[in-house]
This record gives sequence, C-alpha cells and structure tokens, in this order.
Amino acid sequence: MSSFCCSLIRCLLAAVCAFAALAGPPPLSWNRNVLTFSDPRLPGGTLTILHLEAFCLPGGHDRPWDQTRIPHQTLQVSNAPDGSSVHLVTRVGKEVEVQHEARVVPDGVDFQFAFHNRGSNRWPVQWFQPACVRVDTFTGCTQSNYTARSFVFTQHGRTRLADIRRTSTARYLGGQVFLPEWIQEQDANPRPISPERLTNGVIGCVSADDRWILALASDRTFELFEGVYVCLHSDPFLGGLEPGETRSVRQKLYLLPNDPRELLRRYQADFQPRPGRW
Repeated sequence: MSSFCCSLIRCLLAAVCAFAALAGPPPLSWNRNVLTFSDPRLPGGTLTILHLEAFCLPGGHDRPWDQTRIPHQTLQVSNAPDGSSVHLVTRVGKEVEVQHEARVVPDGVDFQFAFHNRGSNRWPVQWFQPACVRVDTFTGCTQSNYTARSFVFTQHGRTRLADIRRTSTARYLGGQVFLPEWIQEQDANPRPISPERLTNGVIGCVSADDRWILALASDRTFELFEGVYVCLHSDPFLGGLEPGETRSVRQKLYLLPNDPRELLRRYQADFQPRPGRW
C-alpha cells in the first residue's frame, strides 16, 4: 500500500473519530440489561435504566423474591443508525416472548411492549418491572435523601415522597410501594406498602437545579415504587396470558421543564386514564 493511501486512511479515520466525538453518545444504547439514555438536558448528560428487571408471579408479597421472579433473558434485535431507538426481544420462562422497543421522543423515551404466549398453557405473568430508573445523578441525591426531590400525586397535588404516609413492615425492608385500589396486597412487591392513596399513575423527581422533571407512567399500573437503589419505578399490570394470546403495554419516561401541570397534561394525552382506574 502506498504512503499516500496510508495517509488518506489515517486522515479518514481521524475525521470519523472527530465527528463521533463532536456528535456525542447515541441517544439510546443497550448493553447487558442496561439502557443508557443520553440527552444534554440531563444533569451529567446520561441516565441509567435497568431494562428489564423482573417478570413476576401473583401472590408475591409474603414470599421470597426469587420464588416470584420468572427467569428471563433479553437480546438486542436492532438499533436505529442514529441511536434514536433500540429493538429488543425477551424470553420469559419457556413460552412467553416479549418484543419491545425504546424510542426517543421530544419529551422523553417511549417504551412499547408486545407479549405473546407461544405455549398451550396459561402463563401467570401478573406484573413486570420494565424500567428501574436510577436518579442519583439527576437529583444530586443519595439513598438517604432522594425522597425529598421525588414525588407522586395525591389529593394534595404533587406530593414529595419524603412527606407521604409510610410503613416499615414487610418481608424486605427499604423502599415504599404505592398500589392502586384494584391491586390486591397479597400480589404486591414484598416491600413496605404505603397507606397513601394516589390520584394517578405518575411517579417522578426534580433535578438538582430545579429546572427539569423526570417522570414515569404506564398504561396499566400495577404499582409505583420508591426503590432501594436511588431509583423510581412505574410497573405495569399484565394479569396473565392465555395460550396464544398477544397483549400490548406502553410505558413513558418523561423529561420536561419543571411544570407539574404540563406533565399531567401530557400524561392525560398519552394514556387517557379513567377515574379510579389509572
């Protein structure tokens, strides 16, 4: 190879590297069950999401967690060339397949799930944890104080998790579970269940500089959860899958200016929750 060709190749490689550095990380990337969302509005520029965390059987509130989780494995199918979406497939147990896509939208990330039971028996997948959103960098807080910057909605409006009624008895201590009225406590996450009654299915937090809101919502709420890793959850209800059944579930991660009225407006537009059945 001539010295001219070698020089040309080196110049091209340098140009590609310079462009990649200028462009920054892709908006979405997935590796070993960790989804990374990159956006200049985020403190630190990135957000880490454990995706997917668990698929769960009913009756798990007073049972060891490893007896409630159904084994699963996730593989990446494809990603958009510009990093704006990631397409994954998850095998749950032996017969359930979940096709899911995370896609960047102007106000956050949209998650779409399609469950399909390929078997001849009913699968009792009661609920699942699609996104364990780590909010330590966003809030500038640790496990001991991030509830002061995190919130749900009660009859008093946006209410800090630090100010809600709490319990501290359960099989596993730490965190706080918020259940809709139609979910039975015996099926709940084996963490303490708050007696607080919520008015919708939104859980979120405020950035350390008070400029931004990060929030989660789903179209079939099983629980909202203040986790034990400086994390927040909105975990959807599934209720089992009949043989051959296919069912869709949607979740949304919102990244918006710190305006709770605008957050609720978008939540209502995205999910159209019914009174008493968010």
